[in-house]
Amino acid sequence: MRKLCLPLLFVITFSLITSPAGAMPSATSKKRDYYEQRGEIVWEVPTPKKVIALTFDDGPDDDSTVRILDLLKQYDAKATFFVVGNRVEKYPEVVKREVEEGHEIGNHSFSHPSFERIGSRLITSELDKTQEAVYKAVGQKPVLFRPPGGSYSESIVQFCKNNGLLMILWSWHQDTLDWRKPGVDRIVNKVLKNAHNGDIVLMHDFVSNGTQTSDALEIILPELKKRGYSFVTISELLSYREQTKNYMQVNH
Repeated sequence: MRKLCLPLLFVITFSLITSPAGAMPSATSKKRDYYEQRGEIVWEVPTPKKVIALTFDDGPDDDSTVRILDLLKQYDAKATFFVVGNRVEKYPEVVKREVEEGHEIGNHSFSHPSFERIGSRLITSELDKTQEAVYKAVGQKPVLFRPPGGSYSESIVQFCKNNGLLMILWSWHQDTLDWRKPGVDRIVNKVLKNAHNGDIVLMHDFVSNGTQTSDALEIILPELKKRGYSFVTISELLSYREQTKNYMQVNH
């Protein structure tokens, strides 16, 4: 009996530590600082300027996205929409409006699969199909990418670099969790109590049967504007990185 147990233990252990062929690990051994210093992933852009980047994932939608666009227009706010390709194909006119009103479009995959364990072939398909869907809708391709759930690996980072995409995540203190429908007050408090210059705020413009995000924005937008904040796209926010470096050198 003892002789049988040892080989069985080895088989179980080996199956636990090995991964399927073509799959990539859900975590990376490198820390956030490594990617930030190399400019390969952006979580936020520290700056003395009172600017904030609002970002919206999982759209477009012909109802909730439109309500959000109306609010952004009302407060002269620009934002970045990380779109899902199959929804772009469904609502191209909404994406067209986003671009026409000065907002930025980012790639958020085609069908929103989990990127924790995903092969390179599927990554290529998910991103390329979304690039083409956006191009067909507005005549330009995104240069920003946000992986579903924020999951990434060294392989995905390298894939983005090789394909001209910059990975954008979000400020850890600005994840509103609005997709959970936690209540308007919680979304509002999360953003307002943690607002800092250069933040990237994570919200969603498509939550099934949900209006909490747009309801929260009705409170967030005027309050932050009252505090002196401007709302910028991710690319505009990134332009402050060099300005901030120069500012720090002058004031060192």
